This record gives sequence, C-alpha cells and structure tokens, in this order.
Amino acid sequence: MAPKWRDLADRLADRIKSGEYRPGDQLPHIRELVDAGEGSKATVHAAYKALEAEGLVTSSRGHGTVVRPRLPLKRIGVERYDKAKWRDGDEVAFIADRVASDRAYRRNEQTQTVELVEAPPAIAEALGVPAGSEVYARARLVKEGSQPTHTLTSYYRPEHVEGTRLVDPAPGPAGRGGGFRVLYEAGYEIDHMREELFARVPTQDEAKELLLLPGEHVVELHRTTFTADGTIVEFAIGVHAASRFAWVYDFKVPDSASDRKDEL
Repeated sequence: MAPKWRDLADRLADRIKSGEYRPGDQLPHIRELVDAGEGSKATVHAAYKALEAEGLVTSSRGHGTVVRPRLPLKRIGVERYDKAKWRDGDEVAFIADRVASDRAYRRNEQTQTVELVEAPPAIAEALGVPAGSEVYARARLVKEGSQPTHTLTSYYRPEHVEGTRLVDPAPGPAGRGGGFRVLYEAGYEIDHMREELFARVPTQDEAKELLLLPGEHVVELHRTTFTADGTIVEFAIGVHAASRFAWVYDFKVPDSASDRKDEL
C-alpha cells in the first residue's frame, strides 16, 4: 500500500491534470488539508514536496503552493528550417518557433560567446575532424523575456566559418537569416540534417543556468547539418528545459515501396 502522502499527492495531481486546479491557482494551505482529515502536517507537506518535484507546482514563502503555468513554446520540426525563412527572408530557426507560438522575440533574448576550442572526442567525431583539432564553438543562451528556455552550442570547422558573422560574439542572432544564411553566403547551402533527442536529469550548472525547478528534466538535442554532397557544416548540442517546449513534427509519410514501383 502506498504511503498516505503519496495517495494525497496522486489525488491532487489528478485534479491539476483535469483542470480543476488551473495554472496560477493556489492549492489549499497545509492547515486546511489537515483540518479536512487528509493527514498530518508532515503528510501534507510531503505530498506538496512530491508535486513540486514532479514539476506540477511551485512553493514559495508568502505565495503558498501554486499550480505551475504550462504554456510551452512550440519547437516545430521540418518547417523551422524552411529555406524561404532564412535564405530568402530574415527569419532565424528559433524565431520561427516564436512565430508558430504567437510569441514575440526581442534581440536581447539571445546572448552568446564564440571561441576557438580544442574539439573533445565526441565533437571531433561528429564533425569528421581529428581529435584535438581546433573548432569554433558558438554557445547561445536563449530566453523568453527573463526566463531561459534553452542553450545551444554549435561547432564548426574553421575553414567553413573563418571571417564570417558566425565567429562574431556580438549578442543576438548572426544577422539576417541567422547562421544558415551565413553558411549559404559562404558557399555551404544546407541540404539535410539529422536530429537526435535525449531526455535526462540536468547537471547542477544546467539547472542554475536555465533556472529549473526541482525535479524538472531537460531534453538534449544533437543536430548534424549537411550540404548536398554530405559535408558536415555544423554539429550542435542544445539543452532545453523540458516543460518549456512542446515538440511538434509535421511531415509527409514516406512510401518507399511506391517510389520503387515508379522507378520500374
């Protein structure tokens, strides 16, 4: 049999997920639940701590226990890389997410550092260069207002980006169309990419940088970007606050059998 605090936490979680308690609503004070026969003060406190660890509520002195807002940004899939956005227009990939989410973007919501670093083995392998080779690391912290949403660090071979805006550490995106536009203008038009996603517990530094609540996970993204001839022009690692994004993919379903029939 589950402990009494777990049973109470599960019942409160069901009421939150059903919408009975809405984002921003305050849960009953601990004393109210004790008086209602839900258990001792320690039992109710343990239930609230469990809900906080599960990312459903926040607790603070003076505000009590409040249901967390859940208004995630859409992290769109294929369409965020549409060439009409960055090659023919001015839009940057992550700003396409803001547009799809009906959110505004202000220039000071992206900060970055750019430096020439010795590639760790995994980065060297991803870029197809010898271990220990120097590569450019362009690290960004992206916010929505004052709240960090994710970090993204792109790694490039020096011969692809030397002298371009991608190695300019000025805040904000790398000019009109962002990094993909810069690569295009340098003669490296992106053709296809591979994305891999991993859910995990954040490190202490990540939790601090992203202002994560206790119990909140992150989604780690690995993105490899290719030209049409298979040249890798970027390998990027993103760390996203899991509760701040809804990952949306809309794509045509392949039918390779039909394609083979057409070739006959």
